[in-house]
Amino acid sequence: MTGEIIGMEDMMAIYEVTDRFEIDRETISVPLEKAGDGSVTANEDGSIEIVAPVSMPIRDWQPTLEDGIKGLGFSLGDDGEPWD
Repeated sequence: MTGEIIGMEDMMAIYEVTDRFEIDRETISVPLEKAGDGSVTANEDGSIEIVAPVSMPIRDWQPTLEDGIKGLGFSLGDDGEPWD
């Protein structure tokens, strides 16, 4: 690995978003190495792979992450509110 590695703050920021969709954390895969502008993809087994961005702070990327999860067909849970 030659890139930047995610930290606990990155994981917590990702979980802040995924928890609002009530996605089981066991179905989320987050590679340790950050890459590009980040990405959100669905796997054939129903799990989600989230790659944290190296190009921007994770907190700035949260709205993009939310949009990516919505693009996979997920909806905000009862307590979820859109990011400003």
